[in-house]
Amino acid sequence: MSRTREYFTISDLAREFSITPRTIRYYEDQGLLHPRREGRVRVYDRADRTRLKLTLRGKRLGLSLAQIKELIDMYDGRHDSAPQLRRFLSVLEERRRALEQQRRDIEAVLDEIDMLERQCLSLLGHDARGAEAARQELQARVEAAT
Repeated sequence: MSRTREYFTISDLAREFSITPRTIRYYEDQGLLHPRREGRVRVYDRADRTRLKLTLRGKRLGLSLAQIKELIDMYDGRHDSAPQLRRFLSVLEERRRALEQQRRDIEAVLDEIDMLERQCLSLLGHDARGAEAARQELQARVEAAT
C-alpha cells in the first residue's frame, strides 16, 4: 500500500495492519482514531493511519489504551515533543518494572516446577511401588482439592 495516499477506508487499514475492522472501530470508540464520515463510510486520513500504527505499537509493548491515548494526545502535531518524550520514558520505565516482576514470578514458578519434577522422578525411580504410591498421593491431593 502506498504511503503517499491521503485517505484510507476501514478495509484498507484492516488489511494493511492485519487487524479486523471491528478492532479499528473499537479504537475509534476509545477516541484513538477520528475518521470523517462520507455518508455511512468512515474515511481515515494519514494522521489516523499514524495513530493506528502507534496504537498497535503501544499494544505490543503492553501499554493500556488509556496510556496510548495520553501519549498520542500529548503530541497531536506539536513541534515540542519533549513533554511527550518524558512521559513516554516514564511509561516505558513503569512497563519495564512490571515485566521484570513478571519475569521474576515466572522464574520462581519454573523453579518450583523443577523441584516438583525432581521430587516426582525420585519418587518414581524405577520402583513400581514408588510409582503407585506417588499416583495414589497425587490422586488423594486432587480429590481433596475438589
